[in-house]
Amino acid sequence: MENIANVSFDDWSKLDLRVAQIKKVENIEEADKLYKVTIDVGELGERVICAGIKEFYEKDELKDKQIIIIANLEPRVMRGIESQGMLLAAVSEDPKQVILLSPEKKVNNGLKVS
Repeated sequence: MENIANVSFDDWSKLDLRVAQIKKVENIEEADKLYKVTIDVGELGERVICAGIKEFYEKDELKDKQIIIIANLEPRVMRGIESQGMLLAAVSEDPKQVILLSPEKKVNNGLKVS
């Protein structure tokens, strides 16, 4: 079993987890694993994230899906695109299985997750 380091509650509370809805999914030229995903984060507006989920999801499976994101992750440029957050997924150890985390029921975009 992997030894996992503990984090303080203060560290955990710095994360801004939100519900977002996928509005648009685009291929990124010469990227085998990445999609460019435009999301609606409610009061935080629209954002673009780069997500390495291409081998696990078809574009049409993602359209309008609600997901959980880290909204306050420092932006990072990937393949020339500024990624403004990160989606959360359950990943198997090998990683042959990737399942996006999403709310059980439809909720308002931008809702905080705690």
